[in-house]
Amino acid sequence: MPSWYKDFQYNPKKDQASDVRNILLIVAALIAAVTFQAGVNPPGGVCAEGPHPSCFKSHYPGTAIYASRETEFYVFLVSNTVALSTSVLVIISLTCKFPFRLEVRIATASMLATYASAIFAVTPAHYSYHFRFFLIAAALPFVLRALIYLVMCKANQEQENLCGKCRSGISEDNSCRKCGSEIPKNSGSVEV
Repeated sequence: MPSWYKDFQYNPKKDQASDVRNILLIVAALIAAVTFQAGVNPPGGVCAEGPHPSCFKSHYPGTAIYASRETEFYVFLVSNTVALSTSVLVIISLTCKFPFRLEVRIATASMLATYASAIFAVTPAHYSYHFRFFLIAAALPFVLRALIYLVMCKANQEQENLCGKCRSGISEDNSCRKCGSEIPKNSGSVEV
């Protein structure tokens, strides 16, 4: 009996790259929409007038009612921010060579700025010392992707400078550390 789970998994032999990109764009846009809306209108809503009776601390009108549960609200905001930021990173990455890519980047940057201003508006003033963590959460996916890219580029660069037999590392004098054979300087190809 065939497994439906295996049928729906990504298969590089059968799936077209453009179809995969389109599906990822749809999923990322859906996540961005949901997380943006959750940040603008947090669970439980916002106080309409004066202190809300269910809050432990008095909230001003327009602040999140859920913020009365500090730890839970903090986890919600950080997790929601990481999800939004990650989905924006995916959208920007998948549309990097599209027409109107500049407009897409401007729109996503504006959406992040709108999200940040909404978060700051609905978060009570006594949370102000936590805002640095929200900024770190927003930057986290971008920083991780940049670090992964740098590590992968470094690994690929080191592999290009090895002889075809060894591929174990390079020495300072442009020779293979393992066997000592010279690696051509002008050629990007590897000796065999």
